[in-house]
Amino acid sequence: MLEELTAGFPILSCILFLPVVGAAVLWLFDEEDMIRTSALTIALVELALSVFVLLRFVPESAAMQFTERVRWIPALGISYHLAVDGISVLFVGLTAFLTVLVVVYSWDTIRHQVKLYMMCLLALETTTMGVFVSLDLILFFVFWELMLIPSYFLIKLWGGGAERHYAALKFVIYTLLGSVFMLVGIALLNINYHQWASLHHTDQVYSFDLLELLTVPIPISQQILIFWLMFMGFAFKAPVFPFHTWLPDALLEGPIGMAVVLAGLKIGTFGFIRFSIPLLPDASKSETVVTVVVVLGLCAILYGAWMALVQADFRRLLAYSSVSHLGFVVVGLFALNYQGLQGGLLTMINLGFSTAGLFFIAGFLYSRRQTTQLSAFGGMARQVPLLATFFLIIGLASIGLPGTNGFVGEFLILLGAFKAKWWFGAIAVLGVIFGAAYFLWYYERSMFGPLGAAVKGTMSDLQPREKFIAVSLSVMILWIGLYPAPFLRIMNGSVQALVDRVSQETSQEPKVSLEGNRFGRGY
Repeated sequence: MLEELTAGFPILSCILFLPVVGAAVLWLFDEEDMIRTSALTIALVELALSVFVLLRFVPESAAMQFTERVRWIPALGISYHLAVDGISVLFVGLTAFLTVLVVVYSWDTIRHQVKLYMMCLLALETTTMGVFVSLDLILFFVFWELMLIPSYFLIKLWGGGAERHYAALKFVIYTLLGSVFMLVGIALLNINYHQWASLHHTDQVYSFDLLELLTVPIPISQQILIFWLMFMGFAFKAPVFPFHTWLPDALLEGPIGMAVVLAGLKIGTFGFIRFSIPLLPDASKSETVVTVVVVLGLCAILYGAWMALVQADFRRLLAYSSVSHLGFVVVGLFALNYQGLQGGLLTMINLGFSTAGLFFIAGFLYSRRQTTQLSAFGGMARQVPLLATFFLIIGLASIGLPGTNGFVGEFLILLGAFKAKWWFGAIAVLGVIFGAAYFLWYYERSMFGPLGAAVKGTMSDLQPREKFIAVSLSVMILWIGLYPAPFLRIMNGSVQALVDRVSQETSQEPKVSLEGNRFGRGY
């Protein structure tokens, strides 16, 4: 069982509930500028708290840090258990960072029902933070499901497409369908714990706590059943091919702010590395499971890239590129070696800057032409050189150019894939080629070449708020690309602990030794 490091101040609870409390406070205001200013202030305070956690986080450690734990419903073994480790702490900072940028972007792009929009956005931040910091599976599931409420209204009320109502409903139905399977898997984990605890006459006979569940052996046959149940929940949310069909609709029809959150925060694949792999290591490394999941990832890489290659609408192109990038993450995670897991985790963080950044660029383009169809552009670099420059920087990160964050993550994934099985890497590397093709082809036609007839009028370059967003994202892209060591050090201890966990037979042995640094290196 992992060692836990508690903090004297409940900073994770503050991070968790500050946005939703702020959303309630916004209800008292009527003046729109006051609402926007207050929302931005709340988001900035949330970012400051998240940065504080990152600065105080002990790197190269597998320990759960900043732990807060209170028995919530003792009779059922449900607890209010919050903590972060090298797997989750970067997602806390990324969520707060993206929320600030979304509020800045929405400052003059959201004109109706501003109060309700900002309230939904802050509520979404709380539920997303809850997913990343919860260690109790029921608490995790509560936040997982609550995310649907603000997400549904953001797509339905502020989406720009004619099919936004359909897209919002489809998103909710798909997620709920997957959640049913996941809830059954969670219940089976609790039943297995109860059976083990009854035999060993422990005081705690029920538990949904991750760290307690990790101490209990699970028969391999039951692990496989639970794995596929949990897989369905995470796969629909990720979404993993072929459960991805809701994603293009949601990203195309919803507002840019919602698209940034959906594309930038890989919540579904986080579930794999947070719960599925450590809790079910024997199932996760079984030949059948690895082959099926990695093949789905490889199909996503190629299918998403091919579909993106033929899209004339930039937002739809980005939707299918997200499917392709998610395929890389899946391949990296289920390579189940140090490089693959590290690369998959880093790529999830990287996509929060590159893919989310490209959706901001799509928003910038839309604000100028009221569309993201390629036919509305052509030779724009002459009129908007700054926009074209940042478009290129963020796009090159998306296709993994050396010197950008995308290269570091994809290189580690490919290294892990080749190490696992050569054909995993051989097929995955084709996605890098197709990724460069679809982005560069669209960029060349929209930014260079003859000036399109629809673009001959005057067009403004990036405005101050847009510059802030573009510069912020570019700084993070180049920082991770040129000096990834601080980010890798944060995750190294937890990744090594996960590798150690998977490399051992756990269906028979309930305990795993804690060795390495003073905080422990094993689950």
